[in-house]
Amino acid sequence: MEILVLRSMMMRWAPYSLRRAGGAWARGVLVAVALSAPGASALAQDNYPNRPVKIIAPQAPGGGVDLVARTIADRLSIAMGQPFVIDNQAGAGGAIATQMTARAKPDGYTLMVGYVATHATNPAVKKNLGYDAVKDFTPIAMIGGTPNLLVVTRAVPVNTLQEFVVYAKANPGKVDYGTSGVGTLNHLVMEQFKRASGVPSMAVPYRSIGQAFTDAMGGQIQVIFPGLAAALPHVRSGAFKPLAVTGDKRHPLLPNVPTFKESGYEGFDGLTWYGIVGPAKLPQAITRKLNEEINKALASPALRDTFAAEALTVMPMTPSQFGKYIVDEIAHWTAVAHDSNIEGE
Repeated sequence: MEILVLRSMMMRWAPYSLRRAGGAWARGVLVAVALSAPGASALAQDNYPNRPVKIIAPQAPGGGVDLVARTIADRLSIAMGQPFVIDNQAGAGGAIATQMTARAKPDGYTLMVGYVATHATNPAVKKNLGYDAVKDFTPIAMIGGTPNLLVVTRAVPVNTLQEFVVYAKANPGKVDYGTSGVGTLNHLVMEQFKRASGVPSMAVPYRSIGQAFTDAMGGQIQVIFPGLAAALPHVRSGAFKPLAVTGDKRHPLLPNVPTFKESGYEGFDGLTWYGIVGPAKLPQAITRKLNEEINKALASPALRDTFAAEALTVMPMTPSQFGKYIVDEIAHWTAVAHDSNIEGE
């Protein structure tokens, strides 16, 4: 009854030209009114997604972030019946993409791969990011993480972490390490180890961890503390010796390499981790739906094997668990940066 009255009123008030267009115009306006009516938002959430969804990857194609984004997007596209499209936005250590996501409409159609740089180490060391890693985002789902691996060149005459500490202390000024930039995870975790062990090593920043490996093979530096995935090819080739891995247990790809805890150093749990986030105030129904579908995908043996081949272990969480994980990570790396007087550019 209300719809019929509304249609009659609209036709009476409309200009003559629109009244001649008749039912098509009225039907269009009625649709717009219906969608803005109370309950329309809930209806849109129930039908989510009803058009393509964008997942922003804050790295260029080819890296770990891109791999995670595309793997999850493929699964969600199949499960939810709409395309999940990757938008690579590299630059400023992920800050550009992260700012874009924070400013996006919180309707579930713009998501992002939030990872250890954008939502942990950058907030820990940089003052003017242009976003708040906690307040400006809705944590949706954790995907997984890969540990960091301390490696030395073949020229360093050690085979264990304990031997390395003794050697570095006996040879001050001769053991320098490469990083992929000031305030990156591989920089912070090495500084954490320096404070714990007393190793007198100097950081040499590079634009990428690949450049650090190139210089290490040329003899300019002796140590790197990269993510396991980046280190594996160099370890398997025999160019570098692995000494210890972060995390609470040995990694299946390197079962003979001990953890830092086994080697006598507690608190080295740093991971290169990846998750899915959205803008702040994302509706709970959409957040819950995405979390459930992502966790279903992470339970798939095929997907676990895909990630395991890239040294990534899945870590399913609820949105609240993932949110707490982000808060704890920021607090941890902020403390490490403060203790080591590290401030990003």
